[in-house]
Amino acid sequence: MTTIMMRRADRPAEDRRLSAEWEPQSAVMLTWPHADSDWADTLAAADRTFAAIAAAISHHQTVLVTLARSAERERVEAALQEAGADRAHVRFANAPSDDVFVRDHGPLTVATSHGLKLLDFSFNGWGRKYPYQRDDALTRTLYEQGAFGHIPREAVDFVLEGGSIDSDGAGTLLVTASCLLAPTRNPQHTRADIEAILAAQLGAQRILWLHHGYLAGDDTDGHIDTLARFCDPATIAYCACPYADDEHYPALQAMEQELKTLRTADGQPYRLVPLPWPSAKLANDGTRLPATYANFLILNGAVLVPTYDDSKDTEALAILSACFPGRRIIGIPCLTLIAQHGSLHCVTMQIPAGVLT
Repeated sequence: MTTIMMRRADRPAEDRRLSAEWEPQSAVMLTWPHADSDWADTLAAADRTFAAIAAAISHHQTVLVTLARSAERERVEAALQEAGADRAHVRFANAPSDDVFVRDHGPLTVATSHGLKLLDFSFNGWGRKYPYQRDDALTRTLYEQGAFGHIPREAVDFVLEGGSIDSDGAGTLLVTASCLLAPTRNPQHTRADIEAILAAQLGAQRILWLHHGYLAGDDTDGHIDTLARFCDPATIAYCACPYADDEHYPALQAMEQELKTLRTADGQPYRLVPLPWPSAKLANDGTRLPATYANFLILNGAVLVPTYDDSKDTEALAILSACFPGRRIIGIPCLTLIAQHGSLHCVTMQIPAGVLT
């Protein structure tokens, strides 16, 4: 049964609020792929995909591109030019990295009574599944270089990935128990401890826990941003599998039933929007990959949606267009990303307005 937490915990001296993704942004971060990583064999294709993402963002706001080494800039500049990026809105920084999934190793920015603050949570490679030390240090490295201007950084001794939480901007977080309670993240903490930490650090007043939901090939133990997302304070878009013979059917049907029990802060049922179910995408070894349309990115005036060269792509774009009236809907081909078990939202991290000027 899904539990809603409505309890207050001891908090820092200032009130805190984690904004919703649809609120004004100053930039989106990208950690660019490089040859000293799992992207070595597909680097040219990865460059094209990342350049397409960066170009789309650059026509709406700033892109902060982190390169593993300055020598890569010429190659990346060429890819950006080919993709039609607005170079006036692209900034570069240098920091060593293990992988590209900045959603999980980038900062979470909170508004406080003393101004904005960058929270630098610990990152441990999704439960020590992969190398992570360079990624864990990336936010600190960029901060020390002045990449975030004068916004203060606070290190938080707690493992938390940005893809594991979704905020409505008004004190409600949507999370999965499979990820936040995984013993490989914070084994010393109970569920009550975790709730108190999220309340203290992010200003969470309610936590909506999902106990069902599953994507084959997912390395994150069930990140919420692959399964269900707030589109506004009263709307949740979610993965829906209508095929009884698909291995995902039982878990996603159970998740749908859980979502129907959730209520907004004023006690109303959420407007639930099922997303299309793409055909199976397979790795070279035949294993299934976690393709999901829930992994979209909201920008100032636009929404980037992952596409998979699938017959359901057009339907997904249309459904999300209805969820975000007034925003341009832009499809981004993401087969190269999904081959590394991530997608569009996973490789981006928005920075709220007021951080980069």
